Amino acid sequence: MTSTDGRIDARDWSLLAALSVLWGGSFFFNGVVLRELPPFTLVLLRVALAAIVLLPVLRAYGLPFPKGWAGWRPFFLVALFNNVLPFSLIVIGQTTIPSGLASILNATTPLFTVMVMAAAGEEKLILRRVAGVIVGLIGVMILRGGALGFESGQGPGILLCLAAALSYGISALVARRSLADSPPLATATFQLMASSLMMAFVAAVFERPWQLPLPGVVTWLAVLGLAALSTALAYIVFFQVLRRSGATNVMLVTLLVPVTAILLGALVLGEHIAPREIAGALVIGSALLLIDGRVLKLFAR
Repeated sequence: MTSTDGRIDARDWSLLAALSVLWGGSFFFNGVVLRELPPFTLVLLRVALAAIVLLPVLRAYGLPFPKGWAGWRPFFLVALFNNVLPFSLIVIGQTTIPSGLASILNATTPLFTVMVMAAAGEEKLILRRVAGVIVGLIGVMILRGGALGFESGQGPGILLCLAAALSYGISALVARRSLADSPPLATATFQLMASSLMMAFVAAVFERPWQLPLPGVVTWLAVLGLAALSTALAYIVFFQVLRRSGATNVMLVTLLVPVTAILLGALVLGEHIAPREIAGALVIGSALLLIDGRVLKLFAR
């Protein structure tokens, strides 16, 4: 059941936190793979290997395949806006802008989603949601700090990443309207299969991956991490939260991604957390509470 009042329960907050870790890793994996592979080939490997990972799980659960074009059509639409376009736009953008800036631009996704869902009449344009998303973006910019210095030649990359954020918002609308009753595992698997077919055509036309030299071990490990963790597992979680809490709420994960990236750096790599990063994380936390709304109701009593 989808939330009707914009709130997110404890289970979905925990799922969003997990999803932020899984998707946060994609920017790192992209940066590693792009050193040896071109963008479209990277996306093809990401979605194709993720589909291969999920197919045995789908079979174990006995979930049926869609029947005919009518059954596959919504999965191809979601794949186009949720995988093919945004993945390609982001990795091309990351060839001209750093990963930190790409993650900031990705954090505009909830704002685009709020607007798309409101324009389509699917979710109300609630003032606290809009205000919360804007506050969250300010928090992301504070947290990332040094990554905000735009340099010459970065304009196209910035626009590509913003277009990717808009595409994610459109994908949430399509998934909510046409795949609301589809199990998350089935939705994730079938959209990745559809994405694989589309990306195979794109990569073949523009990059001819069969003519590329084989990448090294580190690149293959990054590709596997990108496919299994940041794609296959991440999309099962994504569609679960989408069904339960709605499109705008699930896209809040993009505000959490920079926070989890910094926390992982501190916990795993022993990196120092600067006061600016603490301040940014607190602003983002305040924004999420504002969007959820329950704290405001406590003060209103």
